[in-house]
Amino acid sequence: MDIQRPASVARKKKMRQVAVAVAGLLVVGLVSVVLARLKPAAPTVERATVWVDTVKRGAMLRQVRGLGTLVPVDEARRWIPAATQGRVERIVLRPGAEVTPDTVVLELSDPLAQQLLDEAEQQLLATEADLASLDARLQTERLNQRSVAATVEADFEQARLEKEVNEDLARDGLVSNLVLKQSTVRADSLSTRNRLEQERVKVAEDNIRAQLKAQQARIDQLRSLVNLRRQQVDQLRVRAGMHGVLEQVPVEVGQQVAPGTNLARVADPTRLKAELRIAETQARDLTIGQVASVDTRNGIIPGKVIRIDPAAQNGTVTVDVQLEGPLPRGARPDLSVDGTVELERLDNVLYVGRPAFGQEQSTVGLFKLDPATGEAERVQVQLGRSSVNTIEVITGLSDGDQVVLSDMSAWDQFERIRLR
Repeated sequence: MDIQRPASVARKKKMRQVAVAVAGLLVVGLVSVVLARLKPAAPTVERATVWVDTVKRGAMLRQVRGLGTLVPVDEARRWIPAATQGRVERIVLRPGAEVTPDTVVLELSDPLAQQLLDEAEQQLLATEADLASLDARLQTERLNQRSVAATVEADFEQARLEKEVNEDLARDGLVSNLVLKQSTVRADSLSTRNRLEQERVKVAEDNIRAQLKAQQARIDQLRSLVNLRRQQVDQLRVRAGMHGVLEQVPVEVGQQVAPGTNLARVADPTRLKAELRIAETQARDLTIGQVASVDTRNGIIPGKVIRIDPAAQNGTVTVDVQLEGPLPRGARPDLSVDGTVELERLDNVLYVGRPAFGQEQSTVGLFKLDPATGEAERVQVQLGRSSVNTIEVITGLSDGDQVVLSDMSAWDQFERIRLR
């Protein structure tokens, strides 16, 4: 049979149940608060897959780098144009051959050039024959004129002597005044005629010289024309014109070319410069005379900046670097090279390696490593001036801090990561 419990026992049991429920609620609330205050678990990243660098303080050398090629200096590369029209008959040498100024690279043919040369030579020979004939005729005329002048001069001398004799005889009364006057008039007349004949001889000689000079000028003109025609024929054998290596022959056998057409290009492979293409965002601090170095992958050549292109093309600025050291083996025109230009030296600055997406004068988020825990927390870092491999740190980091410089865009949603 059932025994009725006392009311006090039932009340105690109910109070224990309430206490247990309250305690449970308190535990659940406490656990919830603790869990809410806990930070989310940091993702784990393999340390071997990221690049970690240490912030340093000291001197930082600012540099810019660009790809480029070796090219001959301006006066060491030359196009050989066609001096006259013609047809390519034979290509004697192909690119890569070493040449001297007199080396024949290719041969052209032009029948008209040979015909013009023959005509000019014939005209010259005919004009030279005309000069010889003219000279003989003029010399004959000059001799005739001098002969007449000599006869008149002799008559004048005879008349002058007769006049002097008659004057002496007239003083002694042996000759009449009429005879004296006749001899005087004859002497004076022959004196005038003698003077005129001498002037006529001088004029004739001047005329002879003028005619011969005019004919000689015509001959000189034709001789220059012959030389020009001969030079045009000779230029059908196209020569290199300088010491170097034949780079290009952009014509084919049988091709018709006009005057001025580029037939070949020759360059001196020992006189090279580097043409570097620097990103336009890094070119604002470039100046003429800055020290540079060019890596040919078979040696590094020192140099200096000698020209900066005033215009940018395809996002780059072309910079010419004069090479100041011996060329290594294998250096040749159009060889791909890497160039580095030194901008300035910064003393006593904080710097670190360039992060994957860190540009100069910008603020970026970098993961700073805590060596004690192996965790890295994102911090905001203000960057300053940059170089090829390093960048200045303005704020956000201290000397000795370790930061992750790799591309961490895959963990943009996390503020902490763990490296293992």
